[in-house]
Amino acid sequence: MVRTVDPARHRARRRHIVDAAAQIFAAKGFERTTTAEICKAAGMSAGNLFHYFPNKRAIFHAVFEDDQRDDGGVGKSERLAAARAADDPWAALLDTVDLLAAPSAEPLVPALVMEAMIQAYRDPELEALLSRDNDEERSTISTLLRNAAAAGQIDPGLEPDGTAAWVMALIAALYTSAATDPSFDPAEQRSTLRLILQRFLRPSAACPERGAGG
Repeated sequence: MVRTVDPARHRARRRHIVDAAAQIFAAKGFERTTTAEICKAAGMSAGNLFHYFPNKRAIFHAVFEDDQRDDGGVGKSERLAAARAADDPWAALLDTVDLLAAPSAEPLVPALVMEAMIQAYRDPELEALLSRDNDEERSTISTLLRNAAAAGQIDPGLEPDGTAAWVMALIAALYTSAATDPSFDPAEQRSTLRLILQRFLRPSAACPERGAGG
């Protein structure tokens, strides 16, 4: 009799393994994490683990590959696409910055991002994965900057692609600071990031800045 696989159960088990491994990767780094430690954390044998992933590196990749969705089941790519089509590009830009910055406040994420940057230098597949994500994010921000300038919402003298790179650098600083400075609170600093962007991007003749809600 052919054994059938329940797709939902399979996804749930994969997610369980990835979540268990992510805690160890964040604490010890990829190189110092062993498969035995992942098996213990996930509560399964090596044979069972390898039914879902061929090796430790595949699990590490899955930490960054698995599409995180919000409560409505909408993934990041869909939310970025919706932002690019928004009628109000300035509001969509601030929402997109919040979307990309929010994970920096999660306990494990900054350390995982730093470890991914290290591993990407020796792992072309991971480097390509991270580059695709980065390119999609930067392209979205660049599009929103271009649209906002056309709508008179930001300084039209700012070159969109170069400015998008600076916006991305500011977002990345939340992650690196959270990973390296125990006193840094990325959740608290997101409001400062928003204020910096408002003062940097808005034209001098723009309407008064919106309040904390945008």
